Order: sequence, then structure tokens, then C-alpha cells
Amino acid sequence: MVRLLFLGDVVGRPGRRGVAAYLRALPTKERPDFVVANGENASGGKGIDPETAEELQDAGVDVITTGNHVWQKREIGPYLQETERVLRPVNMAPEAPGVGMTVRPTRQRGIPVGVVNVIGRVFMGPVDCPFRAATAAVDAVRARAAVVLVDMHGEATSEKCAMGRYLDGRVSAVIGSHTHIQTADEGVLPGGTAYLTDAGMCGPEDSILGVRSDRVIERFLTQLPTRFDVAAGPVIVQGAFVDVDETSGRAAAIRRVRERIPT
Repeated sequence: MVRLLFLGDVVGRPGRRGVAAYLRALPTKERPDFVVANGENASGGKGIDPETAEELQDAGVDVITTGNHVWQKREIGPYLQETERVLRPVNMAPEAPGVGMTVRPTRQRGIPVGVVNVIGRVFMGPVDCPFRAATAAVDAVRARAAVVLVDMHGEATSEKCAMGRYLDGRVSAVIGSHTHIQTADEGVLPGGTAYLTDAGMCGPEDSILGVRSDRVIERFLTQLPTRFDVAAGPVIVQGAFVDVDETSGRAAAIRRVRERIPT
């Protein structure tokens, strides 16, 4: 059995520190074999740069997925050309730097784990069809790994749910990211795919999606441009553990994570 851990959108420095503290504190029997985290907001609350990507990897994250904010930091483009541990959505333009899928071994036993990063189209920017792109990516990854996790980065719950059902039986897990709000619909679908509409976030608890509440409320009230600063205070780490049969790739169980990390 392989234990995967997917962590929701990491927001700024508080989120990065929270992830590191959470992974360090896990008891031996709880420790995952492989960790995936969405890091598209890891640098200053929007975007990711090479330094923050390396920080998350040093903390124990094996693969970092991203989403619509991936290009916020200009320096990430060349970095993505050099690594397959940080992904951009596979259904972005093929000319975009980097890759949207990868296969990496678990640290202890060397079991190959495939990760596919796909982004939705509903209420998002223009991208290629996520369903067709996911099919091609999953087929390529499954040639090298039985265990496959898909990060479905999207706004619409219906689109995420459709992706879970569409890939049921073909991947080990489909877990959503982007909204920063953890859903409570985790389960194993009939074909053996673990599913969760949104993993939530790793970031300041006293906030609106990781951002200072007063700044967000000001934007709603005035409709004027407002600087969104990452909030302070205790951090919540949210995500999900997925236990997968390493031979068949079928999920045996999924369990949500919501842990409060004091400052």
C-alpha cells in the first residue's frame, strides 16, 4: 500500500511554514510515502518562484502543482524548463514552459507515482479541453506508473466532479484545488478512484482565502483596486491522505486533513 498526501493551495510564507511544521510533526505511522502540494500561491500569496519551490521541496513535498497563477512570477518560466517536480497545467498552450505531468519515485521504496496537473475552463481563462488533455496525460503516465494522482485545478464544483467521474477507474485519485475552501465530499468512487472536490488551503486561518480580511472586504465595498496582503496568525493545513494499492492503482481509502498550526 502507498500512502499519498495532497495538500491544498499553499498561501505565502505562512502557508510554507505551516506545511513544513506539519510534515515534521507527523508521527511515523502517519507519514506519507509521497507528498503533492499545490503551490501556485506560495510566493507572496500569488504565484510561485524558484526559491519558494525549493523551500517546499526541502520541507518534504515531492511534486508541486500549480494553476492559473503559475505565471505571476516571471522567473518561474526558466525554472520550469529545468525541473519536472514543479508542474503547470497540462492543458495550457504546448509552447508554455514546463510540463503538466511527471512520474517520480517514492523516497523510501522507489515506487513510481504519476502526477497530472490539469486546469478547468469554467470561470477560468482560455485553455484546451481539460478532459481530453487529462486522457492523453493519464495514458502516458500510466505506461510508467500504476499509482496516479490528478490535481484538478478549477472553480466550478460541477467541472471537478465531472473530472472525477470521467477518470474513475483510470487513476488513483482526483483531488481539486483553487478555491481554498475544503469540501466534505471525500470518498472512493465505484471504479476505485479517490475523490475530493477541493482540498482547501495551507495558509492563515483568520483570513479570507489566506488574505487579510479587511483588504478583501474593502474591495467588495468599494469595488476599487486594493492590495491583497497575506494574513498573519495561526495557519491551517488542509488536504487529504489517500491509501492506494501499489499494484492495481486502486484507492483503498481517503481521509481529509485539517490541522491547525500555532504561530
